[in-house]
Amino acid sequence: MQHRGVTVWFTGLSGAGKTTISRRVEKVLREQGCKVEILDGDIVRQNLTKGLGFSKEDRDENIRRIGFVSHILTRNGVIVLVSAISPYRELRREVRQRIGNFVEVFVNAPLEVCEERDVKGLYKKAREGKIQHFTGIDDPYESPELPDVECRTNKETEEESANKVLQKLVDAGYIPQF
Repeated sequence: MQHRGVTVWFTGLSGAGKTTISRRVEKVLREQGCKVEILDGDIVRQNLTKGLGFSKEDRDENIRRIGFVSHILTRNGVIVLVSAISPYRELRREVRQRIGNFVEVFVNAPLEVCEERDVKGLYKKAREGKIQHFTGIDDPYESPELPDVECRTNKETEEESANKVLQKLVDAGYIPQF
């Protein structure tokens, strides 16, 4: 399948469904023969941004590094699926401007739902004071004001959310209708 390079940036609270939706989108795109890479926030932190903490400065640097890699891949015709909390609007705007071909996906689930899904036990630890600067608890999350796509994972199925993202890629001319 002929396609254009683009970064699809999934942002939202921990447990909102960013990785789940991005993996489903990846599967469909790969089945269509697209060149796709996933940059998952957890995996990036273990490799590319190891050593960065969770202060505002370190979070900003983390997002800038992910944005840099995304930019290189995008300009080389790859569809990049970024799954990262990326809590600050200004940094998301900065990476959008740098990359150009960019689709912001707000993976929106209420905090209570994210806490119920807490597969890693992070919210529990944050509530107990064992984790500091946890987004949504004692650090802010700035929701996108005008996301390109909004997935409401407490009201939609995984498939419905993924299909919204794929349809946006078709509508924006990044991938052909399939």
